[in-house]
Amino acid sequence: MPFEFSVNVGRRNVRPSCGARMDFLVLFLFYLALVLIGVVTICICSKTHYLKGLVRGGAQIISYITPECLQRTMLKLLHYLFHTRNHTFILLHLILQGMVYSEYTWEIFDYCQELEFSLHYLLLPYLLLIVNLVFFMLSCVSNPGTVTKANELLFLQVYEFDEVMFSKNMKCSSCNLRKPARSKHCSVCNRCVHRFDHHCVWVNNCIGAWNARYFLLYLLTLTASAATMAVVSTVFLVQLVVVSDLYLETYVDDLGHFQVIDIVFLIQYLFLTFPRIVFMLGFVIMLSFLLGGYLCFTLYLAATNQTTNEWYRGDRAWCQHCPHVARPPSAEPQVHRNIHSHGLWSNLREIFLPATAHYERKKI
Repeated sequence: MPFEFSVNVGRRNVRPSCGARMDFLVLFLFYLALVLIGVVTICICSKTHYLKGLVRGGAQIISYITPECLQRTMLKLLHYLFHTRNHTFILLHLILQGMVYSEYTWEIFDYCQELEFSLHYLLLPYLLLIVNLVFFMLSCVSNPGTVTKANELLFLQVYEFDEVMFSKNMKCSSCNLRKPARSKHCSVCNRCVHRFDHHCVWVNNCIGAWNARYFLLYLLTLTASAATMAVVSTVFLVQLVVVSDLYLETYVDDLGHFQVIDIVFLIQYLFLTFPRIVFMLGFVIMLSFLLGGYLCFTLYLAATNQTTNEWYRGDRAWCQHCPHVARPPSAEPQVHRNIHSHGLWSNLREIFLPATAHYERKKI
């Protein structure tokens, strides 16, 4: 007969029946592996011409099989989402966060209280959520360090020009302002940003000298909240298995043989019993890995006093890859070097206490 086991937690009684082993776990792990491999591949290939070639080739193939009216609609949609300032991703961010925390409150929090988990332990994700929303709002609304006529001379004195990636006396063709070292014109916001890092669609704002600290803390608390929720959910499921002695049970396989429950069967059983919890757990685990990887990359940039823009453009490449640098054909190619790093603590202090942050408070 098939394996049956009753899990009774307070007022909830779940009595599933597990017969043949299912393949959903293998498919889920395969999907998770594909997502992670895809993200890693994009990160590796983003600084090479391979990704651009693949995107260009894929776009050509799609253009052959897609009606022209649909292509125009998709291009307009993509332009709106990624090349104009809009609140779409802010709303999507808040909706996803609300859905995850609603599921955590309705399922995990309620169950864990019945299992007498520590209340401080259960409330930690909510504390991280409050802190995260504060830094999320600051990242959205704060001035990243917009270069204007009033502060142009001030910004020109902050960083040294390396004459490789950033040259003196360069003017922004859009703003008609001299470009300070480490600045860049954002085509989405239509402004030059001091110590430009990147334009983040999730906060609908540029990340620059004046809000890099808010973005870093936002990313840190978001990663911590996802990881904490994953830990609480995992501990709950483990505690449930231990309390119910589920790991001691056996089941009858397709050949009629008794088998001891292994980890794969146990996870499949938990998925059938608590599908929403296990699905949420898989989502927050994947999110923790992705956010954790990006957080490590951001911390590396902060520790070495680099920006995402400089890392992408630099690649420790030869100077001939910089189109704005003019030199005689016989000149020796120069290598881009990071001349702005002055040690770990000095670099971090520059992130959290930018030299020109007081200007924003003093201006009238």
